Amino acid sequence: MFRFIHAADVHLDSPLWGLEKYDGAPVDEIRSATRRALERLVQLAIDEQVAFVLIAGDIYDGDWPDYNTGLFFNSQMTRLKEAGIRVFLIDGNHDAANTMTRSLTLPDNVVKFPHDAAATEVLEDVGVAIHGQSFATKAVTEDLSQSYLPKVAGMLNIGMLHTSATGREGHENYAPCTVEGLKTHEYDYWALGHVHTREVLNESPLVVFPGNIQGRHIRETGPKGCYLCTVDGGTIVPEFRTLDVFRWELANVDLSDVESTDELADKVVDELQACRERADGRPLAVRVELTGQTPIHDDLLGERERWTNEIRSYALDAGGGRMWVEKVRIRTSPVPHEMPAESAGDDPMGELAEILNELRENPATFEKYGIDFRKLPEKLRGDLRRLLPVDDPDWCRSIVDEAESLLTHTLRGKAAK
Repeated sequence: MFRFIHAADVHLDSPLWGLEKYDGAPVDEIRSATRRALERLVQLAIDEQVAFVLIAGDIYDGDWPDYNTGLFFNSQMTRLKEAGIRVFLIDGNHDAANTMTRSLTLPDNVVKFPHDAAATEVLEDVGVAIHGQSFATKAVTEDLSQSYLPKVAGMLNIGMLHTSATGREGHENYAPCTVEGLKTHEYDYWALGHVHTREVLNESPLVVFPGNIQGRHIRETGPKGCYLCTVDGGTIVPEFRTLDVFRWELANVDLSDVESTDELADKVVDELQACRERADGRPLAVRVELTGQTPIHDDLLGERERWTNEIRSYALDAGGGRMWVEKVRIRTSPVPHEMPAESAGDDPMGELAEILNELRENPATFEKYGIDFRKLPEKLRGDLRRLLPVDDPDWCRSIVDEAESLLTHTLRGKAAK
């Protein structure tokens, strides 16, 4: 029996996004999170006395600003060397041969697979053959696995591949492949990288994405780590182990049963405390999304800044100073109500309601009032333009709903004075 570790997507020294301007955020912990996660990976390997460690690509986050990133990685590999642990790695799209202008010689316990052809490393002492190939360029569009070498008879065969598989949301479609294609190699385990969400694509043979070892922004929520695999009699049993030192979570707060803003705090705090418990003592960044059909919808949108900061205050209290709200998104909707009779006819409120309903039912009428959303993306750089779905009728309707809430809240406040 022996053990090995399968990790990927270290993204060493990659910044954590979303809390840069947040007063009181743990700046040092944020900056060093990927380094601390790598240290935990190395310590786990030493504690479990693994035979080897696999890192399936994207060790780095692109070219280094200086040599300190490479020196730190080498220092951790040297710790493994001193413990008698071998390391096998492949370059992914972020550390491909054509993206790195700096490099350092790796310690001699580390084997990096070549980028010009697939290769095989045989470990006679544990009866394992490891197959892999690095990325030569950032954008590899062909199925690299097709050229992997045949399995080595009488040994446990492991394939290492940086790939999007059949495609995953939020990830470039690099080195695409299919599970059926991988199975034709008759390997016992496929150690994949590139996709930052943990996923077991196939049980026999095991085809596994471990995800990245440290979440870096709100799209990388929940526990992050690696797989500790136990091999006994030819059977591989993977066990997920957490490595992250800073956690990201999404707190969805349903306000459907909330009748007044006085009830808001309890609902939000309950969900924030649940997030804190799941973080198991780690510092935590949370995005709060308020949803549901509620009478306080207009109040929330009308005083968005106030309620955003109220919720941030709840988080500081509920998290014991270890929780920060990355963003508050108000996705609630108003409770339907009939327009009062006095709002009809020539009344300005009635006329406003008619205009808003017209825009809501037929977004094309925006142009009638000199509004052209299609010009908005022109103000953004290319990679951000897709974030504004100006041709989506639902998006246009949401803009009308928000405008109506803001106007209603403002006019109600003025009428009360």
